[in-house]
Amino acid sequence: MTHDLVPRPLNPAPATPDMVWPNGAKSALFVGFDVDAETAWIGNNPSNVDRMVTTSHGGYDARVGIAKIVQLMDELAIKATFFIPGWTALAHPAQCESILKAGHEIGHHGYLHKLPERDKLDAAFEEIDLGYEALQKVLGVRPIGYRAPSGENFPELLGYLAKSGMRYSSSFRDDILPYRHAGGADHAGLVEIPVNFAFDDWNFGMTSRTSSRPIFGRDAVLQMWIDEFEATHAWGGVTTLVLHPQVSGRPMRWYLLREFLLYVQQKSDVWIATGEQIADHYAAQEKARGV
Repeated sequence: MTHDLVPRPLNPAPATPDMVWPNGAKSALFVGFDVDAETAWIGNNPSNVDRMVTTSHGGYDARVGIAKIVQLMDELAIKATFFIPGWTALAHPAQCESILKAGHEIGHHGYLHKLPERDKLDAAFEEIDLGYEALQKVLGVRPIGYRAPSGENFPELLGYLAKSGMRYSSSFRDDILPYRHAGGADHAGLVEIPVNFAFDDWNFGMTSRTSSRPIFGRDAVLQMWIDEFEATHAWGGVTTLVLHPQVSGRPMRWYLLREFLLYVQQKSDVWIATGEQIADHYAAQEKARGV
């Protein structure tokens, strides 16, 4: 595959418009969970399927993490978006059904959490199709929101998602406000609800026996999240959380997340919303502007 390295903006999405958040809110908070379970450990490294201790990191989701996260969302009366790989839904149907029964949005997160690669289009598209099929089979849901497994995307995949009925993505790292991806002749671009890498709990709470990456404690992570949230709030942006039950469902990190969410809830001018609600609001703003 020949790579086009001509200097240009590599994301051709139009500039982000001004946003007015609902009900006088100054900023928004999007609580999103990636329910990877074992796919985080086998999707890009299939040989791990025979390493039971390695995959037990992900097995924590079904045994403990999902239930504890659903419990926390219920306690705080927060509706979140849970991005679920199709394999996870098939492997752990009861736990995934508990998410749906609690009233949370179900998002698409691939099938086996494989990294989408532009030189393997058929495999990338199959991940989308199999993910849809599994979520429909287990939960009776066809999601309208997508978070890229391993956090990657490319133009053909964005187009495939849009033409399959997807309405928004939450994967890119290049803004603090939602925006719309460039579309094609036969489809509108997805709304992007961008991510701040600082709010990905995996970076601070997950390692493995074969990794030298350190784990960060409560004080470091909580203060960073509060500081980053306050700055995003001051700029009127969206604070997008990329959380994992196998990380934030662990005992200390559960209390860390709870403390952060309670901090945000103390403010009267933050709109806490699902991805679908944010995407709908963005589309309504477009309509009001005559776009």
